[in-house]
Amino acid sequence: MTAYNWEKLGLHIPHIMLPKEGTDYFRWAVIACDQYTSQPGYWKKVKEIVGDSPSTLNLILPEVYLDSDKEEEIINSTQKNMKRYMSDGTLRSLEPGCILIKRSAEGRSHLGLVIGIDLEAYDYTYGSKPIIRATEIIVEDRIPPRLKIREEASIECPHILILIDDPNKTVIEPLVNQPRDVLYDTDLMMDGGHITGSFISERHLEEARIALSRLYDESEQKYGPGNVFLHAVGDGNHSLATAKAAWEKLKQTLTTKELENHPARFALCEIVNIHDEGLIFKSIHRVLFAKKGYSGMDLVDKIVSYLNKANGKTYLAETDESLPGDALCIPYITKDKKGYVIIENPGKSLEVECLQKALNIMNKEEDCCEIDYIHGRGATEALSLEDGNAGFLLPDESMSKLFHAVALNGSLPRKTFSVGKANEKRYYIECRRIQKD
Repeated sequence: MTAYNWEKLGLHIPHIMLPKEGTDYFRWAVIACDQYTSQPGYWKKVKEIVGDSPSTLNLILPEVYLDSDKEEEIINSTQKNMKRYMSDGTLRSLEPGCILIKRSAEGRSHLGLVIGIDLEAYDYTYGSKPIIRATEIIVEDRIPPRLKIREEASIECPHILILIDDPNKTVIEPLVNQPRDVLYDTDLMMDGGHITGSFISERHLEEARIALSRLYDESEQKYGPGNVFLHAVGDGNHSLATAKAAWEKLKQTLTTKELENHPARFALCEIVNIHDEGLIFKSIHRVLFAKKGYSGMDLVDKIVSYLNKANGKTYLAETDESLPGDALCIPYITKDKKGYVIIENPGKSLEVECLQKALNIMNKEEDCCEIDYIHGRGATEALSLEDGNAGFLLPDESMSKLFHAVALNGSLPRKTFSVGKANEKRYYIECRRIQKD
């Protein structure tokens, strides 16, 4: 077996930056900016907790403030804070290496490896087959406001999660036996659980590199020559797409030598193994809210009609028993009736792909409902039973199946799955310079 270099594996050993020793990590660490976007009270409480302490809150724009009268002010403030934190010693740079994290929340723990990924090995264009792939379709309109922040930023704080399919746990898990120095060990604010981060130098990452090389070869065997799929973006799809867009724009101004190692070529992320028992992957369900003149069952019937046009045969059933082997089954709930949408000879391999395609076409052709994407079966069922609503419950697929679907068919629809609950999302701790000194 060939042991590939880090570039071949789409990775980069970074110079990670952390706050100086003695910093209060409880106030430093803040949850990903794309969480609690409809709850300004959450972010108000975070600000109260942080107070005047050094914090990643001062380096990010919580998306609850996107398109608000505070957006410009916060962006300008973050850019000034980035430069200040580097100049006044708030941030310190480590030697090349990675950080092994152990995160505990909701009674579970998982491991992760904070590392750099090479944006040259990533492409979010639908139909492309890079080694690092988006798991959900990127909405181009969501990039410009994020690009505005990235282009002027001097450092980055990542909330990107990269998934690897490592059933034998050969990459991340053995790192607990490598020499490592604990850098932080702290509770996380706002019910975020607990996190410990340990530094691992580049020379002690060789076994992980060899194990990743083995996964590389296995991927090519699984999906075919030229279709190596080693890394899937599990969270932060649009954040990584923004980093890619910024890099593609910047690289037009660089020399060949500058292209090789410019810091903006890379993005910091956390790699996690889909087979880590501490991770949970939950499907995101759909609830339709009927507009005047329509009932919940009217919406169900319309969806069945659109599904029937795009697939072999679609119909409603009272049970999910005695179905053809290739059929997909989606439970539906309304105030008046519940049952199953049966799709025979489906045009896609996953329920969510078939359903979302039908919803997209229906939304384009008819003005009959609003759609919301709901986390949690209980919340979906409660909403679905309200007058005029219709809910569709999607299965919690194994991530191996999702890897296979993305490898063969490309990115999945938006809002296909969530890695953990909202309070389990990644907290900002590590930083990295993305501008030249």
